[in-house]
Amino acid sequence: MLSFFKGYKNFAIVFIILSIIIISVIYNTLNVYQPLPIFQPAMVSTELVDSTIQYQKKYHKIADFKLINQNGKIITQKDYQDKIYVADFFFTTCQSICPVMTTNMAIIQKDIMNDDDVMLLSYSVTPKIDSVAQLKRYAIEKGVNDHKWNLVTGDKKQIYELARKSYLVVKTDGNGDEFDMIHTENFVLVDKKKQIRGFYDGTNSEDIARLIKDIKILKKESNN
Repeated sequence: MLSFFKGYKNFAIVFIILSIIIISVIYNTLNVYQPLPIFQPAMVSTELVDSTIQYQKKYHKIADFKLINQNGKIITQKDYQDKIYVADFFFTTCQSICPVMTTNMAIIQKDIMNDDDVMLLSYSVTPKIDSVAQLKRYAIEKGVNDHKWNLVTGDKKQIYELARKSYLVVKTDGNGDEFDMIHTENFVLVDKKKQIRGFYDGTNSEDIARLIKDIKILKKESNN
């Protein structure tokens, strides 16, 4: 009788080992590289997209722009050519979500500091208040590295059009009074082809960790 159970015991051990091997093989097979989506206007809530492009299903890219940064330098898409970058919209006098967003953007900056492929871009939504001098003071206070992170100001209409027609992140077109401002917590991940590859809550630490991980996925994609 004991030898009978001993035989089953050996069988059980072998069965468990084989099961672990099979499960590992299945997991590794299913856990293959998954590319990030390429977001199109039709994939985003219609509230956040200008009516002229709400149903566009392909070919969406970030539009060209011309603004000025914290050092008084003109910044255009050429400064981000062949770069992966993270964009957001903020204003220096914001006392609610912006300080958290800026802190989290600084965390991303630290992670990408030695990576020449990745940059950051923050658009001011109160350009009348956020002069070059004001942006410079804010940049120094928040530890902005001028080579990695541009804080830009300029024409309000251009900035709001970028937010709604390019980055797909706001409900207002900014055509109201001067206090009609964007207030969005979104961080937007843009690839080297000027395509949107991810949206993240800039106030959420888990989303920031996911964003940093997704940057690495994009780098692998661009290197293949």
